[in-house]
Amino acid sequence: MAIEEISKIRVGDMILKYELETDYARTGFSVIPADMEGKDNKSKFYRINSLVQMKLIGDMYPNCYGHGSSMRNGESANRLEYKSQIVEEREEVTIVKTFLEDKRGYKVCNIVTWYQGDDSFEMKNSIENASDKDITLEMLSSFELGNISPFLEGDGPDSLLIHRLRSKWSHEGRLCTDTIEDLQLEPSWSTWSASTERFGQTGSMPVKKFFPFVAVEDKINQVFWGVQLAHEASWQMEVYRQDDALHISGGLADREFGHWTKVLKKGEVFETPTAIISVCHGGGIDKICQRLTQAGEKYLKSMPESEDHLPIIFNEYCTTWGCPSHENIAGIVNAIKNRGFEYFVIDCGWFKEDNVPWDISMGDYNVSPSLFPQGLEKTVELIKNAGMKPGIWFEIDNIGSAAKAYHMTEHQLKRDGYPISTYSRRFWDMNDLWVQNYLSEKVIGTLKKYGFEYMKMDYNDTIGIGCDGCESLGEGLRKNMDASVNFVKKVTEEIPGIILENCSSGGHKLEPLMMSLCSMASFSDAHECEEIPVIAANLHRAILPRQSQIWAVIRKTDSLKRIAYSIANTFLGRMCLSGDVTELTAQQWNVIDNGIAFYKKIAPIIKEGYTYRFGPKITSERHLKGWQGVVRTGKNDKAYALIHTFHGGFPETIEIKLPDDCGTVITEQYSDNPVDIRVEDRVLKLVITEEMKAVVVLLEKRNI
Repeated sequence: MAIEEISKIRVGDMILKYELETDYARTGFSVIPADMEGKDNKSKFYRINSLVQMKLIGDMYPNCYGHGSSMRNGESANRLEYKSQIVEEREEVTIVKTFLEDKRGYKVCNIVTWYQGDDSFEMKNSIENASDKDITLEMLSSFELGNISPFLEGDGPDSLLIHRLRSKWSHEGRLCTDTIEDLQLEPSWSTWSASTERFGQTGSMPVKKFFPFVAVEDKINQVFWGVQLAHEASWQMEVYRQDDALHISGGLADREFGHWTKVLKKGEVFETPTAIISVCHGGGIDKICQRLTQAGEKYLKSMPESEDHLPIIFNEYCTTWGCPSHENIAGIVNAIKNRGFEYFVIDCGWFKEDNVPWDISMGDYNVSPSLFPQGLEKTVELIKNAGMKPGIWFEIDNIGSAAKAYHMTEHQLKRDGYPISTYSRRFWDMNDLWVQNYLSEKVIGTLKKYGFEYMKMDYNDTIGIGCDGCESLGEGLRKNMDASVNFVKKVTEEIPGIILENCSSGGHKLEPLMMSLCSMASFSDAHECEEIPVIAANLHRAILPRQSQIWAVIRKTDSLKRIAYSIANTFLGRMCLSGDVTELTAQQWNVIDNGIAFYKKIAPIIKEGYTYRFGPKITSERHLKGWQGVVRTGKNDKAYALIHTFHGGFPETIEIKLPDDCGTVITEQYSDNPVDIRVEDRVLKLVITEEMKAVVVLLEKRNI
């Protein structure tokens, strides 16, 4: 088996490597850190796996006991032969196009795009059916990374880790790390049989079980490879091993995993979702994650100007619990005006009929005459007169069982001919022109009519495996979610400057595609939980902190320590307050006001910074023990350090070795009362005995 180099292309601090297995003209792809060039172990035994993994119905399924657990390396992928490659250097963008072809007339273009200044690059595949008959895809990858771990000898026993981010409702972003050995991804004695770990999620909540993310760590050489997928529907990732080399691939969930097939007619072209890929040397798992999330910064340049300083939000949901009215909003506005809030969000329930819960009422979207007897105009005017931008909640795609729209089944998604129904919701067919017009009137029309400048877009159920109307359930789902994304784009086109919040039962849509369209996202539905700082810190690995909107729900019964704990949590992202703000004491407000002032000072560091995490592993998020430390560094050595203690299990003196890009002079402290915290020899030392306490300090190079 002869392997030749096709090309070696540097993008930033990464080197893209394209190789050719000459016996079969099969093209492989790998990426390494530029500072590791020439350090490959030349004795490794590995086979080239096709840069594009695909499977057509009618072609042979994979060999090596792979069938049923993987669709990689079947006949369709192995037939793809290398044809050519072009590198396009455009202004601030490098594009590498690699052309592969099946002699039967199927042409594939693998596209890598690197934006100058990014720490990552994008990859996707485009397939054209240039044959004389229709074909049916049952798998097509967005990316393939081959020969991971090129610096290890042989298969590198006890040297490779797989990192994933697990997710469930109100527990988003938990890091899960497995050894190659525990996942049984060691090669067999013959290096013939294939082993695979295929994972992902099925449905319209792309972050329901896992985040669309995977990273591989070479522990010996401290090299990390990482990938995120930008996709709103079913997706999969796959870690694959046959010989000394490890591979990862992914994209659309295939027929086996996501019920997906796609007919490609003669002359048609189909393009996959985008994968975001990076590699780095040193820095740990947090570094590779932040290299991936950094890719989102370029999209935020087009966000509304008001977002530049990360304004504070008030959302009345945890004040009214789905029953907002002009009367109670007037009381809230009076309590919070002139305290630094810039956005005021009217959450769910503004449309509900009397004695009907909000969570089964969405879909008709008629303003409640009982809750707003003078119409929403007066309430919006009240908010604007208090110096805040008004926002409103919609659950655009879904219909509650109590809504009249629930019975408009001719315009809803179906499976097996029946409307897809859960116990509380059905789903609009987002490709239906009538639905598009209806939602344009109800959603965009409402935003325009009342002058709303902010929309919270919620999504509180999942379609599941897919819907009727296409060649497969999975393709029906993909097309519907594409139309859903396009409706969001239509909102931004028709209402320039609108601020969009991405929400899906909290954090179930925290993937790069939706995040690129929105100013921020609801981080979780953990509204009042003690574990908020753990979840919020977890999400630094998945999204930019400046886009992570974190709840601080303040109750009139809260102690000052509890209030400071809740406020400090929001320093891990965007501050969003709610709760009993009309019933708080002057002392309670003093702690909040001090927190707001501190947040405004650190907002530039939240916006553009780097996160370091400290503390023991949190084994239980519902029963917290130990402590957590986060240091976020910004420009000119400015930083802040945020420490939370939990229910015991922490030392009397918590010590954090400050990173090199961090100042060592404490210029300000935030907590419910002053504590003994200082820096000695670049070590931050907090002497503390109190449980469930938050302490934050601002660090600079010198006193100012």
